[in-house]
Amino acid sequence: MVKANGITLFLRKAWAFIRRDFLIQASYRMSFFTQWIGLFISIFTLYYISKLVDARASSYLAGYGVTYFPFVLVGIAATSYIGTSMNSFSSNVTREIWSGTLEAMLATPTSLSTIIFSLALYNFIQATINVLLYLLLGCLLLKVDLSQMNILATTVVLILTVISFSSIGLMAASLVVVFKKGDPILWAFSNISWFLGGVYYPITVFPQFLQTIAHFIPVTYSLRALRLAILKGYTVGVLKQDIAALAVFCLILVPLSILVFRWAIKKAKQSGSLAFY
Repeated sequence: MVKANGITLFLRKAWAFIRRDFLIQASYRMSFFTQWIGLFISIFTLYYISKLVDARASSYLAGYGVTYFPFVLVGIAATSYIGTSMNSFSSNVTREIWSGTLEAMLATPTSLSTIIFSLALYNFIQATINVLLYLLLGCLLLKVDLSQMNILATTVVLILTVISFSSIGLMAASLVVVFKKGDPILWAFSNISWFLGGVYYPITVFPQFLQTIAHFIPVTYSLRALRLAILKGYTVGVLKQDIAALAVFCLILVPLSILVFRWAIKKAKQSGSLAFY
């Protein structure tokens, strides 16, 4: 009964955060609606760009068995989750410090993990809607074939992807707590990931030394596994090497990010800077 009550209490608190963040976003009506317009524009822009590059890209995409547009569509959809995982924690912590509410939250009986997790929930719901819209538009309007998608493999890879990049985002949030600025480092890491990880192109277009560097960042394994699971129906067993690599990133980054964030909160409390930005 105590455990059930704990779960109920957690869900109530999480829902309160989701409702609050939705009301904040919806209050900026123009921004709230234009983000969906931007989604439509971006997907059709990529579709027509693919018309220009299909012939040149075919040799690089042979392993995926698709033309350029399905390849880049999955990449862009995946970055909705990856970008949310990296940015939501630091941006939300910045907002709470700026508004003076983070210190008040931490003074409540609510655990630190519940607060941090709940702060990002609305962003992940929004990212999920974006991903579904990307794929739905691709299927219904632009004739992308996703009939071979392996749901289990896709889910496993997505979970590991979110966990690994959320850990990176949590460490960026730690910088915000201590130094009040984490964006430059996160911006640099994001751009390096997008460049080397193969969001817009397979990493086989790179010279060998860049391909080697690309294998030291989780996005490379994530995007490759997601594309093969979604576009070719590869199973968890077939994708075991990429999944194992993502699991190793999670095992390293999760405890490290928790330790760093707890240290950041402790240091900010000692200096009395939690209420100031």
